[in-house]
Amino acid sequence: MDEDLLPIGQFARLGRLSVKQLRHYAELGLLVPAYVDEHTGYRYYRPQQARDALSIGLLRSLDVPLAVIAQVLSGSSGVLEGVHERLEAELARRRSTLGALERVMAEGLPSAPVTVVTESARRVAVITTTAADSSDIGRATSAAVAGLLAAAAPAAAPELIGLFPLDFGEPVPVTVALVSEEPVPGAELDVLPGGRFARATHVGPYDQVGLTAHALLSWCAERLCPVRGPIREVYVSDPATTPPDRLITHLMIPLEER
Repeated sequence: MDEDLLPIGQFARLGRLSVKQLRHYAELGLLVPAYVDEHTGYRYYRPQQARDALSIGLLRSLDVPLAVIAQVLSGSSGVLEGVHERLEAELARRRSTLGALERVMAEGLPSAPVTVVTESARRVAVITTTAADSSDIGRATSAAVAGLLAAAAPAAAPELIGLFPLDFGEPVPVTVALVSEEPVPGAELDVLPGGRFARATHVGPYDQVGLTAHALLSWCAERLCPVRGPIREVYVSDPATTPPDRLITHLMIPLEER
């Protein structure tokens, strides 16, 4: 056995990892001992492996998954970009959650005037896409809106309506409809059913629409109103020219007849 080999306890202190962590990383093939005594099972490491041990500790502190760390240690390039994107998305979700919480702190639990309206059926062009989960709905909706507006004939005030399930699973189906009598390339022509709807108006960023949806569902529940999906978001404002805190969106839930 080489004289420069270190027992696992000494190497753990050198690499600032626990013996338990070293054993786990060895099982994963992430940081394999330089030598294992076949009689005692004792594990030994070379001092040069301390750099990898310290690098593993650093990357784990940055929330990098072990599978990605293995690629980094092997010299693969560009593998940290995906981790960066995931952390950015998580940060955006946290900021959105914080904004909604601050609104509840300032205004109390959501409450909004609700009216019952009757809508006629309308011809629409629709694009349906899928969000990975509830945090991905904004991206999926924006992509569908962009697809419709890019393909449709120019209109002074295009009427856009988002259609979402009442209960989110994973993935989440997302449909955006553009009121149109004419075909739109890349979209399907459909008819948006009419009927009676409970409607509330949301003023503020799209990522806080859930607060007004809560108020609308609470109104329906208190009156024992049977509801069915999908919930509609009627986009009144143009987000390109309207500040986020002034965006107007009508939320509509179809009501079933008792």
